[in-house]
Amino acid sequence: MITLYTFGWVPPFAKGLVRDLRVRWALEESGIPYRVRTIGEGADEVAPADYRALQPFGQVPAIEDDGATLFESAAIVQHIADKGGVLDVADRIMVNQWSFAAMNTVEPHVANLVVLDLFYVDEEWAKARRPGAVELAQSRLHDLEAALGDREWLADAFSVADILMVTVLRLLRHTDMLAGYPGLVAYKERAEARPAFQRALADQMALHAEPVPA
Repeated sequence: MITLYTFGWVPPFAKGLVRDLRVRWALEESGIPYRVRTIGEGADEVAPADYRALQPFGQVPAIEDDGATLFESAAIVQHIADKGGVLDVADRIMVNQWSFAAMNTVEPHVANLVVLDLFYVDEEWAKARRPGAVELAQSRLHDLEAALGDREWLADAFSVADILMVTVLRLLRHTDMLAGYPGLVAYKERAEARPAFQRALADQMALHAEPVPA
């Protein structure tokens, strides 16, 4: 069975956005059973220092699968697709292209805006940089919407590229930026309506339902 490692607690603004959601979603789509272990100091948790042996940067997620370990969410969801099932779609070239686009072309500009808004919102330098960050993120969204056009998914069928891209778009939930791109709103809503996504999100939210221990 696959073991998925993630944080046992996150701040409120991160709930529902932690990157283990991508892995949970891929596993749910594929019908692959898994168990979750959290990082912390409790008796049933993995100590942060020990977790570094699995994930040298201390980030989440990471997985263990039949003795092998893997980190980086994009690499993990592709590994899950490679195991077969509904995510192993025919047009691998297109899936790879859009997976890299999600991680390397769209997410950096979206994540930059998230960092400015949620971590440095009161800093004067962040306020000065925000208009430029918004402009860059909007440019990527405009191009993505144009490229998607009237297609349902990025490749010939729902794939890991959509899991990655939609979880990037979800990072903008603290803004109204997506409202200017109705094609992307519809795309995101199609993906979030999938039962596998709903199960994955519910499980992640359940894990983070408890407040920080005193």
